Amino acid sequence: MENTDVLVIGGSAAGIVVATTGKYFYPDKDFFLIRKEKQVIVPCGIPYIFGSLNNSGQDVVPDSVLTKSGVRLKIGEVISIDQDNKVCRTGDDTEIHFEKLVLAVGSTPVYPEWLKGADLENVFLIPKNKDYLDLIQAKLIACKKVVTIGGGFIGVEMADEINKLGKEVSLVEILPHILLLAFDEELTVKAEEILKSRGVNIITGDGVKEISGEGKVQSVLLSSGRDLKADAVILSMGYQPNIALAENSGIKINDLGFITVDEYMRTNNQDIFAVGDCAEKRSFLTRRQSGIMLASTACAEARVAGMNLYKLSAVKVFGGTIAIFCTAIGDTGFGAAGVTENLAKERGFDFVTGTFEGVDKHPGMLSGTHEQLVKLIVARESGVILGGEVIGGSSTGELINLIGLAIQNRMTVNSILTAQIGTHPLLTGPPTAYPLIKAAEVVAKKRRSAI
Repeated sequence: MENTDVLVIGGSAAGIVVATTGKYFYPDKDFFLIRKEKQVIVPCGIPYIFGSLNNSGQDVVPDSVLTKSGVRLKIGEVISIDQDNKVCRTGDDTEIHFEKLVLAVGSTPVYPEWLKGADLENVFLIPKNKDYLDLIQAKLIACKKVVTIGGGFIGVEMADEINKLGKEVSLVEILPHILLLAFDEELTVKAEEILKSRGVNIITGDGVKEISGEGKVQSVLLSSGRDLKADAVILSMGYQPNIALAENSGIKINDLGFITVDEYMRTNNQDIFAVGDCAEKRSFLTRRQSGIMLASTACAEARVAGMNLYKLSAVKVFGGTIAIFCTAIGDTGFGAAGVTENLAKERGFDFVTGTFEGVDKHPGMLSGTHEQLVKLIVARESGVILGGEVIGGSSTGELINLIGLAIQNRMTVNSILTAQIGTHPLLTGPPTAYPLIKAAEVVAKKRRSAI
């Protein structure tokens, strides 16, 4: 039998952050984390195991992150939760008594049961499981032709990384463009151009009818009738929240299949919290239920839960996901935050957009200078920033984080125009033509002309 003040179930990003944050804010409380995995993989680093890193061991979160913070750790699986008696039972028949419980049980890849041939040898999912990823890496050595199904972030990153191994890679996406759920069309086209120039065969607007082979995959038949030879197939068709443990214990589940939570990340039981991919998401701008699963969102939720375990704070709440995305293809970064232009139209916003293309260093002749494109989506009447997209060099990630912060604080385009921006030739665009401010100028001009 174990006793603890706070029990965290799940040891990936959200579980780690809620445990360490909670221990920091409540140092006198005992924190106990239980997870199934012997070693935890950095989720966002998974694709880079295959091309950029030598092995999965270079993509592992050390247990010292927890233990140095004073969090106790157990490798095991919780199989049941008794809400009334505040007891969890594990697979080795251990009972763990708790005051507060946090579910950070994550998600698993969607397995397309409808897809004929999905069960063939060398057809792989991309789970957060080190042993399984090691198996994929070993099997890919003998493969020459690889087909990745799904043109979201994981699919694109996997295709690019496997391409580095000298394989013949095809990426299949049913939508008209890859990354179309995260970016507007003009940005997705640029991503396709770069990926094609690196040797990836991109097929868009075409679905997968079946995977064929005698025991082992040999080809992928597309809806158009096109047949792609394949020695391996990567299924990257989304993820689904792990809710069985919560659902079986009577914890409320929402209409999209996520654990229902409030702004403090509490479930319908105020002593049980849920964070990360398994927890309910709502859009920051519209408050609609969302199916977005991102490490950035998960860690923000985890910090909120950790701070509010014992004392609720009216200002430490999770106000909804801003959906901040980042990825890179070669040395080109892509970032998005808030709504895209397409989504703004779909949601009914009255908005204007502004785009500016500049450079990320100055003068532009400096070695390593990269073109930088910034697009802003802004509410027409109020000038509040609704969304932003960036293409550029290595500074893309931090610039889209800045735009995300502006959205979260409901800043207006005038706030951007009057912002004091620090610049340096080797680190940023020029102060005379800083792409974010110049994009804001384009928006301001459009708003003035509409008055």
